[in-house]
Amino acid sequence: MAGVARGRRLAAPDGDGTRPTSDKVRGAVFNVLGQFFDGGRVLDLYSGTGALALEALSRGCADATCVDASEQAAEVIARNAAACGFAGKVTVVRRRVVDALRALPAASFDLAFVDPPYAEGPGAALEALDRVLRPGAAVVAEHDRRAPPPERVGALSLQDRRAYGDTGISIYRRE
Repeated sequence: MAGVARGRRLAAPDGDGTRPTSDKVRGAVFNVLGQFFDGGRVLDLYSGTGALALEALSRGCADATCVDASEQAAEVIARNAAACGFAGKVTVVRRRVVDALRALPAASFDLAFVDPPYAEGPGAALEALDRVLRPGAAVVAEHDRRAPPPERVGALSLQDRRAYGDTGISIYRRE
């Protein structure tokens, strides 16, 4: 992790149900997005450990909402947020992603991360995401590099696409 929480190690849920974003991929994503932020609200879907949201907070975002259906993941995200000094800046929502997106306030987020299981792919979340994003918001979708999402999803337009081993990253902007 970089920024104010530099060097902190994050816990991960037990088992193989969570695939944390590698340090290499996380660093590459923030190289594309920008190294530091001046506020802004972050949404981390299929959050797992909360690493992407916590990285964004560490680099200057104001607050984060982390969504994961797993009780164990929700507990780990809360512990990781506290360990990084961000407990008061992180809201953990334990729900299925599409259900959570229906319940979150409209036009609330400036940055979103979508990191579903590769077998599921980011398509359904990208389609449901539009209403909670502010105009100009950035969306980072992680996926199997062999199964990239479309270049356009509703008001989301692909800006950049990269591959790191088996991991693909697609970065969108909301028009």
